[in-house]
Amino acid sequence: MAAVSREQVYEWLADVPDPEIPVLSILDLGIVRDVSVNGGVTVSLTPTYSGCPATEVIESSVLAALEKKGIESIAIKRVLSPPWTTDWISDAGREKLREYGIAPPARASRAIACPQCESLHTERISEFGSTACKAAWRCRDCLEPFEYFKCL
Repeated sequence: MAAVSREQVYEWLADVPDPEIPVLSILDLGIVRDVSVNGGVTVSLTPTYSGCPATEVIESSVLAALEKKGIESIAIKRVLSPPWTTDWISDAGREKLREYGIAPPARASRAIACPQCESLHTERISEFGSTACKAAWRCRDCLEPFEYFKCL
């Protein structure tokens, strides 16, 4: 293995998509907690929640991405504390969610903006969406249904 920098590994990880929301990379999602390069590469990941079914797929995707770049010694470390929070989603990731039609998690206000028309006149249809981390919502102005990435 040729010498590889920590920054290079981060660049490669920026191309690893989240399997449930492929418009986001695992860096956008904020689950990459650390990368160390000492004779091999160790990637520390924090799952979005302890029962996330995508955790093993993400770990396999990280291994595959780094192996494709010629890295032979790779370790994945699961970091459960502190637990992941939607505050860790990058600003770019929040914008990607919005463009994809998913309302990003609200930061300060409780109002959920429609990702289609940006109206705050919205309502929750169901606490449960297509995945455990999303809820079903509807805009009362444009009448479009959308998913909201729940705050965890």
